[in-house]
Amino acid sequence: MSKSGRPREFKDTTVIDAAMEVFWSQGYEACSTDDLCKETGLGRGSLYNAFGSKHELYEQALIRYHQVGIEAQLDILHNDAPVKERLRELLEWEIWKNSAAKDRGCLIINASAERGKSDPAVEKIFKQHLALLEQAIEDAIREGQSAGEISRERETSELAAMFLSCYYGLRVIYPGTMNRALARRIIDGTLAAML
Repeated sequence: MSKSGRPREFKDTTVIDAAMEVFWSQGYEACSTDDLCKETGLGRGSLYNAFGSKHELYEQALIRYHQVGIEAQLDILHNDAPVKERLRELLEWEIWKNSAAKDRGCLIINASAERGKSDPAVEKIFKQHLALLEQAIEDAIREGQSAGEISRERETSELAAMFLSCYYGLRVIYPGTMNRALARRIIDGTLAAML
């Protein structure tokens, strides 16, 4: 519970999703309370009664984005396809399947770039997201090494770190360039380096 006695998680995901879209498009600093009221359909008083502050709503939006995004990414990494196919599908997910991102990129990456050094809530959510994803990637690579799909010449953790770096690099480069040919080269090069 927060200091005001409100539940820490607001249950109306429709409002949180609407706020998430505003923060995703504008960033935290450029987003006004009026923008949030307009998109969520809540009046200023209702917004503050429900969330307490713009920052608390921002935190709820980031948590929501994290929960939906990590679930989709883990579903890809845990499916029954060969590991190399799962890793390719994850790399391609941001570009060809996660159409909500368009040229806005990843909200959590954007939030970390904008506020990660000054906002402990953003830092915590980003680190949690990254840790869950890194562990799932490492588990998938270990499985691929055991099955002979992925080289055993390099440490599992080293390959996972390289893949994660390429994945996040792609998630920054592609929205900024919308260059599919470059994205394809990054994807193909990343997977070739793991043979």
